Amino acid sequence: MLDYNTQLKSLILPEYGRNIQQMVDHCVAIPDRDERTKCAYTIVSIMQNMFPQDHDDEDAKRKFWDHLAIMSDFKLDIDFPYEIVHKEELQSKPDVVYYKLEPIRYRHYGKIIEKMIERASDYPDGEEKDALISLIAHHMKKQMFAISKEGVEDEKILKDLYRYSHGKINLDPATYKLRVFKEAPAPQPQPKKKKKK
Repeated sequence: MLDYNTQLKSLILPEYGRNIQQMVDHCVAIPDRDERTKCAYTIVSIMQNMFPQDHDDEDAKRKFWDHLAIMSDFKLDIDFPYEIVHKEELQSKPDVVYYKLEPIRYRHYGKIIEKMIERASDYPDGEEKDALISLIAHHMKKQMFAISKEGVEDEKILKDLYRYSHGKINLDPATYKLRVFKEAPAPQPQPKKKKKK
């Protein structure tokens, strides 16, 4: 009776397949060191034939020997032609990267909007400042619309802008109007064309 692959032990490096894994297991079990070494060279040769694009690359050759060691669970006792990877190196974890976490007042706007508002607040008065504030306010409304389809009032956006800027940007909702964002209509299914007989 045949065994399904799901019933067999899982492969360490599945890209080489079950036959190569069985060859490696057989190689580890060979008692004579010279025979074991010959067997290992044969297995690496077969692995190289599976990936002919890497045949002449020196780094690729080293990679095949590393893979042989990994597939043998580092139990293959031979003189490797290259310095192979060690088991501890594979299990080592990268250093933790510490991020500077800063509180965000309104998460739906994000930290970048907060920083843009700070910059715009200190910008010299003029057309550029007005254009920058307009872009920020419209983007805030778009961000708010993304989380709440109804009830995105200009007054709410302009109040948030006022709070973020610590009162430096004060736009009057009665005179300052933001663009109206609408939800894109859902695509309509196309009618099926009748086949010609």
